[in-house]
Amino acid sequence: MQVFAIIGLSVLAAITYGIIHDQITARICVEYFTIGHARLIESDSPTILGLFWGIVATWWVGLPLGMGLAVAARAGHRPKLTASDLLPSLTRLLLIMFASAALSGFIAFLTSRSGVFTLAEPLASKVPKDRHIAFLTCGWAHSASYLAGFLGGVTLWIRTWRKRGQVLP
Repeated sequence: MQVFAIIGLSVLAAITYGIIHDQITARICVEYFTIGHARLIESDSPTILGLFWGIVATWWVGLPLGMGLAVAARAGHRPKLTASDLLPSLTRLLLIMFASAALSGFIAFLTSRSGVFTLAEPLASKVPKDRHIAFLTCGWAHSASYLAGFLGGVTLWIRTWRKRGQVLP
């Protein structure tokens, strides 16, 4: 049952992160969701879009993260780790992802405001000109979250496996 608990914890953590992240970015640039994403729901509400995309765009990230984490924590004859053992590391990963998103979004804001980066076609024609900087800010923040999540997830798998080789309290 711990395998399912670890997978469930990872999916829940990813969805929770996604909802919080998307609640913020939907308020920075709702067009990132209404123009930059497929129109899967007919809403322009930042709250509804943040909830919807926070779930749709993240559950599938939490699933392989959890599956790999379950293998790293439970497979073989080494001492086993439980979902509660992994919660602090998973929380740290989410905080690192959030910090990466915030820093990347801030860099995108500064560089696009100064003209270093601009929104490319076909999006440039679809997104109102006065929303380009906000759109780029959200795009960079989202990309940073996915990159930090991927790299951090692989790191978490490795660290979890290695931790099992140590004597557990």
